[in-house]
Amino acid sequence: MAETPRPNPQALESVLVENRLFPPPEDFSRRAHIRSMEDYRRLWDEAEKNPEAYWGARAREELYWKEPFQTVLEWKPPHARWFVEGRTNLAYNCLDRHLPALKDKTAILFEGEPGDRRKVTYGELSREVNQLANGLRALGVKKGDRVGIYLPMVPEAAVAMLACARVGAVHSVVFGGFSAEALLERMNDAGAKVLLTADGGWRKGAVVPLLDNVRKAMPQMKNLEHVVVFQRTTQGSLRLEGKEQSWSELTQKQSDVCEPEWVESEHPLFILYTSGSTGKPKGVLHTTGGYAVFASLSSRWVFDLKKEDVYWCTADIGWVTGHSYVVYGPLMNGVTSVIYEGALTHPGADRTWELIAREKISILYTAPTAIRAFMRLGDDIPRKHDMSSLRLLGSVGEPINPEAWMWYRDVIGGGRCPVVDTWWQTETGGIMLSPLPGATPTKPGSATLPLPGVHTEVLDKQGKPVGANQGGQLFITRPWPSMLRTVYGDPQRYVNTYFSELPGMYFTGDGARRDDDGYFWLMGRVDDVVNVAGHRLGTAEVESALVAHKSVAEAAVVGRPDDLKGTALVAFITLKKGVGHSPELKKELATHVGKEIGAIARPDEIRFAEGLPKTRSGKIMRRLLRDVASGKQTTGDTTTLEDLNVLAALRSDEE
Repeated sequence: MAETPRPNPQALESVLVENRLFPPPEDFSRRAHIRSMEDYRRLWDEAEKNPEAYWGARAREELYWKEPFQTVLEWKPPHARWFVEGRTNLAYNCLDRHLPALKDKTAILFEGEPGDRRKVTYGELSREVNQLANGLRALGVKKGDRVGIYLPMVPEAAVAMLACARVGAVHSVVFGGFSAEALLERMNDAGAKVLLTADGGWRKGAVVPLLDNVRKAMPQMKNLEHVVVFQRTTQGSLRLEGKEQSWSELTQKQSDVCEPEWVESEHPLFILYTSGSTGKPKGVLHTTGGYAVFASLSSRWVFDLKKEDVYWCTADIGWVTGHSYVVYGPLMNGVTSVIYEGALTHPGADRTWELIAREKISILYTAPTAIRAFMRLGDDIPRKHDMSSLRLLGSVGEPINPEAWMWYRDVIGGGRCPVVDTWWQTETGGIMLSPLPGATPTKPGSATLPLPGVHTEVLDKQGKPVGANQGGQLFITRPWPSMLRTVYGDPQRYVNTYFSELPGMYFTGDGARRDDDGYFWLMGRVDDVVNVAGHRLGTAEVESALVAHKSVAEAAVVGRPDDLKGTALVAFITLKKGVGHSPELKKELATHVGKEIGAIARPDEIRFAEGLPKTRSGKIMRRLLRDVASGKQTTGDTTTLEDLNVLAALRSDEE
């Protein structure tokens, strides 16, 4: 009698099956920058044959270089230097080189949550950036100084970033929803000399008290010399104290001509903090030339940007998505970028769709969390609005489950818009895996293929490639221009976190598999892998099966210790609007998962929740759910948690 094969304790098992395939619409392909898989393969082969020649050519096409580079790459693992001798300026590449041709074109289309609107042309944006840049110089900011930015989603946030880039200062943007404590920790770690902030910002009808938070933190800010305050929410004169001064008074007396600081390609551009599972946040450092080349190129290819596009990425500038795909990438490509201040469903559930219809937005790039929230509200709301202007949809933030992907394509895109599901990280600086919408046939839930010149592989713990449809760890095996250069102030943490798993390769921390067509499927963080009765399962696939049920809006699955199975699966579920929870529904959902992907993946426990703990960028914080499921107290960094009340509610339900 043949032995039953034992599960491989090292292998990450994949249980999700998805066979639907959608070719790019023919009329889209005809007009696209990259029109076919033959075009994609030609670029891929060019990059494979001679990576340095490929990236050198892209860099010369994408940027204006005041001084040309001779050396494309210096790679001494794990440290890279790109376009080494070149000098450039990112603000110049976003603004000056478009003038005078695009002087009167709208660069930023702004809508505040209360309903106020502004259109800022490339000419006006250039003037505002130059005046603030001169203001920073008047405050003593020099090349290499760090400047903090703590602003709502208003055009001045983009002005602040670009003004820093213009004078060669290193900006560190802190999300406007963070507390005084989180702001203090980031500003001290960066050693910020100046902080650009506002009196407040609008969110869900209330004022976020930015200046109050700054004042709480300011006495302990070690390096801070000046606070510049933009007046957003208060009427009349604003009472300023101590180191504070008015944004408008500082800028109005400055010249609108400002000579850019031509910086070395490897000059630091920004520090952006990303939370660690324990300890203090990591200050991810990106430099100028390589980041700019990749942000520009990936924006154009992934979103197929045309000068006439009205492009809306819903991310906040406090996240890397806001850096690369709200500000720098779109402006380098000369398109109109939409900035919206508040919550996507405030004051009404149709705020997003009304804005798209009114402004004739052509590209929408948002998070799976937002898509599932829209799904929960029902199909009727978006269908009341004319969204025929949309031609492309994008997803970012975490793996999108096939059910949400299909809803996005069919209900929002009317079945006619390609969907680009993108995978990347704060550390990668730009999109690594994504369909190219005019070329790549798409599969719901798959980020498909790497961009030409990007090398991603699914490997086991020994560094060997795993077979088709086998789960493993996702690595980037060669350097790329927009990679992070270090963890600010902690170079050893950079090595330990990203390059210690396999020498010379960047470890993403994600589990993934490749299917028979070579498409990549993200399976969630490796930290979220659970070992159930000897089977290592990625929880993202179990979550996907749950969300496929007609009653479920959102799901998060974690493991808790179990004496019999090693780990038991606990599912936290948010139901669609109008659906009541019951013991019968719990049984139905467990049975549904068993039918969809097998008995091994059936949750041992299902908990209904009004909300799930999420970061401010919309990612579910499964680490905190593991603590709740196991009855442990929460430890580690919680500064990125959007709403502590959600965590408290989950704990009270437990009791």
